[in-house]
Amino acid sequence: MIKALKRAYPHATCALNFSNPFQLLVATILSAQCTDKRVNLVTPPLFRKYPTPAHFAQVSQSQLENEIRSTGFFHQKARWIRQTARTLLEKFEGRVPKTMEEMLTLPGVARKTANVVLGTGYGIASGIIVDTHVKRLSGRLGLSREEDPVKIEKDLVTLLPATDWIWFGHALTTHGREVCVARTPRCPICPVRRWCPYPVKTG
Repeated sequence: MIKALKRAYPHATCALNFSNPFQLLVATILSAQCTDKRVNLVTPPLFRKYPTPAHFAQVSQSQLENEIRSTGFFHQKARWIRQTARTLLEKFEGRVPKTMEEMLTLPGVARKTANVVLGTGYGIASGIIVDTHVKRLSGRLGLSREEDPVKIEKDLVTLLPATDWIWFGHALTTHGREVCVARTPRCPICPVRRWCPYPVKTG
């Protein structure tokens, strides 16, 4: 199954646009319950206006809310971004940390966001991204029986070498967006259907 996914998505990577780990962190926070396409429309003017954590720390809550409104849940996202920017300035000299333990001290940052930033931003394989798609496909493909993202991640990291962790999360996300979609999975064109226990295999 892994070999087939590698043939299908050899260059799978994060779909968010960014220039540095801090921009990726902000973009990933904005991507919660929002499409990467929408986030990529919002972030270019946002990053031009607020290029550093210091800029985000100084912007008012209401102003930031207005600028990220289209990403949804903008009250909480604006609060997290502003608090995270302040934490970076106070505890990490304005730099995004490079360990999972430190990343998880940032407001609004759970393992999924931390794995995105560490893996894609720094090339550090600290775990496997478990987003909505990875969670759904892990169950469909029989890779995990768990529902909790942390427990799913624990199952996944035992199945793959650490050298594949960063790629695998992005590959499964891409597969979930393009083929193994939520409501009507495109089983006839699925590159891993021969190994898949999911019951809908028409065609």
